[in-house]
Amino acid sequence: MGDELDAIQSVIEDPEHIRNIAIAAHIDHGKTTLTDNLLARAGMISEKLAGDQRFMDFDDQEAERGITIYSANVSMVHEHDGDDYLINLIDTPGHVDFGGDVTRAMRAVDGVLVLVDAVDGVMPQTETVMKQALNEGVKPILFINKVDRLIEEMQLTPEEMQERFTDIIREVNTALRKYADEETAEAWKMSVQDGTVAFGSALKNWAISMPYMQKTGITFGDVIDRVNDGDHEGLREDAPIEEVTLDMVVDHLVNPQESAEWRIPAVWPGDVNSEVGQDMMDHDQDGQLVGVVTNVEDDEHAGTIATARLFSGTVREGDELYGLGSQKTERAQQVGIYSGPRKLTVDEVPCGNIAAITGPDFSTGETFIVEGEDKIQPFEQIEHVFEPVVTKSIEPKRTSDLPKLIEALRKRAKEDNTIEVEIDEETGETLVSGLGELHIEAKVERHLDEKGIDINVSEPIVVFREGIDEESPEVTGKSPNRHNQLVMSVEPIDENVRKFLKEDYKELKMQADDETEVRDALVDAGLDQDEADNIMEAYEENLFINSSRGIKNLREIQEYLVDAFHEFCDEGPLANEPVIGLKVKLHDAKLHEDAIHRGPAQMIPATKDAMKRGFLQATPRLIEPKQKMRIDTPSDTMGDAMTEVNNRRGDIIDMDEEGDSAIIRCKLPVEELFGFEAALKSATNGKGFFSLIDIIFEPLSRNLQEEKILEIRERKGMKQEMPSLEE
Repeated sequence: MGDELDAIQSVIEDPEHIRNIAIAAHIDHGKTTLTDNLLARAGMISEKLAGDQRFMDFDDQEAERGITIYSANVSMVHEHDGDDYLINLIDTPGHVDFGGDVTRAMRAVDGVLVLVDAVDGVMPQTETVMKQALNEGVKPILFINKVDRLIEEMQLTPEEMQERFTDIIREVNTALRKYADEETAEAWKMSVQDGTVAFGSALKNWAISMPYMQKTGITFGDVIDRVNDGDHEGLREDAPIEEVTLDMVVDHLVNPQESAEWRIPAVWPGDVNSEVGQDMMDHDQDGQLVGVVTNVEDDEHAGTIATARLFSGTVREGDELYGLGSQKTERAQQVGIYSGPRKLTVDEVPCGNIAAITGPDFSTGETFIVEGEDKIQPFEQIEHVFEPVVTKSIEPKRTSDLPKLIEALRKRAKEDNTIEVEIDEETGETLVSGLGELHIEAKVERHLDEKGIDINVSEPIVVFREGIDEESPEVTGKSPNRHNQLVMSVEPIDENVRKFLKEDYKELKMQADDETEVRDALVDAGLDQDEADNIMEAYEENLFINSSRGIKNLREIQEYLVDAFHEFCDEGPLANEPVIGLKVKLHDAKLHEDAIHRGPAQMIPATKDAMKRGFLQATPRLIEPKQKMRIDTPSDTMGDAMTEVNNRRGDIIDMDEEGDSAIIRCKLPVEELFGFEAALKSATNGKGFFSLIDIIFEPLSRNLQEEKILEIRERKGMKQEMPSLEE
């Protein structure tokens, strides 16, 4: 361990010789196997066990399930052209339920090695990880894995293999163009010729790239011949995977000093020309410390350990760290760097690195500085591309365990911001929401079991949304004291405007120099100019517009109106589900002259009364989450797979057949997905599987709406009747 630490410390202060990278891919495309082999050649694990050991899967569940559930960090030194380079590597999960770990990893790194299975090709999660990387300004390069299977199992000709590789590279570059601006997409385009693509077999430990072929004289024909001869051992010696791959990482992924040029403006909304902004842009190790927590774990021996990317300054053992979000100070009891499940303790870690800091009780996404330094704007929130859509109710079997349960769940939500926890501290009922059933099972239920907390868990609950189809007439809401009246109407937001509010509004509002820029963007998305000029509030995917003229004392009550708007959008009138796509307009108001009669206790109910009246007269709809997915199945069972989709209220989007294989693209209600994986396996003789493309929301069929509303209301303890204007 001493030699390993000495090697790392010899490079840790030289940003030009540091590469912070993630390995990301669709599930089972070979990320963890590749990582094992990189570590083996770095002398960190046995070469014989590489590929089987799953060194980075150090959680018991990961070993049991054979999948990566948590992102794992490791630092290693790689020699290239006579120089040592520090590779800070994160192996990420491939299963879509753990995609939040991928998103958080992307905040920590500057480059990503995207793996694609040569047999499967580009899959939905491949595109998702590209989107996650590019949203964070992280540069991708490509490794096409399992090439040995094309030769040995599929027995493709060299021409057929070249065609397959060309298709994969084209599809990855298409995703690059889709999620990056034109200039970036052109600069980061991946190709065999420029060395940003490598091929190989992570399981058999060999790889090649154009630069490596030019350097060694090995040709692709040699590779085919040697694989056909079963000479993987010889290939492993002549074209070692770690040399080819890490040379590509060093040559084509950027160092932290280079990446600061575009990453800091992309993910930090502060002034880059300020003193601390320049510290980050210049990557100044002697400047003000600024770090972002990208992962939190609870170690039974060491306590809380925060993984953090350092963007400027240096973190030292004993530093008092101030969290800009939590507004609390926490001591760095130890600082170190990662080596898989081990942490190597050091006195200090300079910026440009990924540090392990023991002690601070910070949440994932927290921006921190040293206590007493100038406070700055926090980095943007780390937001996952998908939102939680599956919920379970969790209760302790023993009432005495309630405090322990609440504490454990709150910690879990701090560690993983794609887990949402809603707690009723009086009844002990707790609603936990996640990206999928496996997400909750692996990261919450299993965690509580390990903590010795016995729980009762409900069947999965799907959170619906509420919306409207039409514009309402003008309606009047009255305050409880009858002294105040508000005249409003509601209407659906244009789809392009709703999409802008969901995907771009928060980021633009943080980064824009003034409100004009935000208003112009809303107008470009399709909002009326007059409405854009008079927005009182934008909340989630909803807008509150002041369409009135000269209401006396409006400014004094506006805060109450906005609070009421938030409450209404959080719990809609149909079944207390969140509201989306709603535009509320305030047209007029009659307010009591005396401020004491128009306080929050009067104005909040009046506002919600008007909004409810308008909503119920605008053809209200229950909106359900659906998964847009790809199903891969043998051609001879395609019909059975389609039947399974149709039986679950699914819609077929399109189908492709190639040889003995078929691809079905479809959308299925999340509510109908429980048990779908097992049913699909049964229908396709164990050979069919599905992959998530996107999560969308669409109105529930009208003939199912009333039944579903009453079902949700019953579950929530609400009145067992449809909502009405008289309530």
